Amino acid sequence: MLQGFRAASQSWLGKIVVTVVFGLLIAGLAIFGIGDIFRGGGSNAVATVGSTQIPAEALRTAYQNQLQRLSRQSRRPITPDQARALGLDRQVLAQLITEASLDQKTKDLGLRIPDSAVVRLIQEEPAFKGPSGAFDVNTFRDTLRQAGLTEQGFVQEQRAVAARLQLADAITAELPVPLAAREAIHRYTAERRAAAYFTLPDAAAGEIPAPTDEEVNTFYTERKSAFRAPEYRSVNLLVLDPATLAKPDAVPEAEARARYESEKSRFGTPEKRAIQQIVFPNDADAAAALARIRSGEATFDQVATERGLDAKALDLGTFAKSELFDPAVADAAFAAEPNAVSEPVKGRFGTVLLRVTSVQPGARKPFEEVAGEVRQEIALEKARDGLEKVHDAIEDQRAGAKPLADIAREQGLTLVTVPAVDAQGRDPQGKVADAIPDKDATLAAIFRSDMGADNEALRTRSGGYVWYDVTKIDPAHDKPLAEVRDAVVAQWKADEVSRRLAAKAREATERLDKGEAIEAVAKSLGQEAKTATDIARGRGRDGLSSESVARLFATPVGKSGTASGEETARVVFRVTGATVPAFVPSAAGAVAVEQQYRTALADDILAQYIADVQKQAGVSVNEGAFRRAIGGEY
Repeated sequence: MLQGFRAASQSWLGKIVVTVVFGLLIAGLAIFGIGDIFRGGGSNAVATVGSTQIPAEALRTAYQNQLQRLSRQSRRPITPDQARALGLDRQVLAQLITEASLDQKTKDLGLRIPDSAVVRLIQEEPAFKGPSGAFDVNTFRDTLRQAGLTEQGFVQEQRAVAARLQLADAITAELPVPLAAREAIHRYTAERRAAAYFTLPDAAAGEIPAPTDEEVNTFYTERKSAFRAPEYRSVNLLVLDPATLAKPDAVPEAEARARYESEKSRFGTPEKRAIQQIVFPNDADAAAALARIRSGEATFDQVATERGLDAKALDLGTFAKSELFDPAVADAAFAAEPNAVSEPVKGRFGTVLLRVTSVQPGARKPFEEVAGEVRQEIALEKARDGLEKVHDAIEDQRAGAKPLADIAREQGLTLVTVPAVDAQGRDPQGKVADAIPDKDATLAAIFRSDMGADNEALRTRSGGYVWYDVTKIDPAHDKPLAEVRDAVVAQWKADEVSRRLAAKAREATERLDKGEAIEAVAKSLGQEAKTATDIARGRGRDGLSSESVARLFATPVGKSGTASGEETARVVFRVTGATVPAFVPSAAGAVAVEQQYRTALADDILAQYIADVQKQAGVSVNEGAFRRAIGGEY
């Protein structure tokens, strides 16, 4: 946890959201660990930790930010009901309570970050540095404005986050990791085993006679739920998205050519130039240097050397014109002749002399080659512009109880008919129903609906809509034995094979533990014994499944065991050896394990500390204010 905090705190955005990490990781403590956390209070604040209050606006802002983040991740709007079902509201509250708890503790301890430290943190933030590599106040303000933050609020939050991190570091810094724990982890991860084994395939079970009618009936009765037909629903879907409305063939050639000419850089690679520049403090120095170069008194490189520039500092790089940050420099560089020194250029960071050392010509695909792509883009844009108009027209028709089939015909759209689909999106033959858009969300809505229900349109990931009508419901039911007899018999035989193989494997294991050689036991069963060495925990190999390897590591050396093999086979084994390399504390792997253990230990200690802080400070939540801030009484 602390490692994540420190990593996140290296960026300005991380410093803002690191408090979210605090809250989400300790949310369980905040919600379930404190007995009085959700008692009501008389304050208008949403919650109070000691003397530190959490304003309703802070909760509302944090909740909306989390809701928007979740919506972006899922690529669809998240409704308040869905957010509450996910527990998002309580998670955000727990987050703010954790922050307030740490703020209260830093206040109690008199821990405060001085202004100079906050200023230094902000000035060292890479996101706020300009092209020169130094802190740029305009970049700083532009970045905050784009993020919707005020300068005062950002500085205040940086001070609080820095104090919280300082407190956390003080609690968990330099935690010792016991040598015994490191050795135990080393033994667990580095141990390797050797074994002799053989596999009993399905054929080793022998001939399985056909079951009697009584056996089939009994097996079916005991496992009737395994042969149950799921609920199937028939549904009509009307899909409206830009792709269904787009008509690229209707885009005039003149319009397509105009788009091509206005965005021609997209259809190829732009010209790039390798540029060198010397920066001067003023126009006079630049003009004097240019005069010396043109008179032959000095070369461009000599002037650069005189100004203390080495080859690396002299080279600006190779750029397309659009990639250059300074428009004046870009215009001059792409107007200059190769290897010629430009006139002085007054750029954003001083007056410069430029030299273009090489030119990579640009290339462009002809219009005919990309005409289809251009027409499709234009058609999609027009379709998006007209999408809401068609949506409103369909909604009006739906309000008039018009069937989806009629609406589709009148709007020139295709009606998608799905004869039968289960909640997993498969038809009765087990095939995936590919015609359903945004399958997860749409299927969930279909199975929440009912026949004749007036369903709201669903928003799709592509920015369109899908309307749906459930036309038939075939409830889940037990399939009669006559319908599933073949499947019942097949499962009965599979179970019988598994039972016989398990019995043979147990018998073989008993023989091995009595001292018989594994080669002899395997041969008596018509199998061949094999050996495997350097077996690592948790990884199957040489025909040994991961379950077999797990059983092998749970069996003492010299003892035998059995486990499920690959598919339906059974493995019988004897552990013949176990080795553990010597533990070297200074080895790279041991150092990494120590750091991981230290991080886990720090997380546990910090979690307990936060819980104790909340218990001592006292936490109360005003449920009424909480509900109002989130946006609803529930």
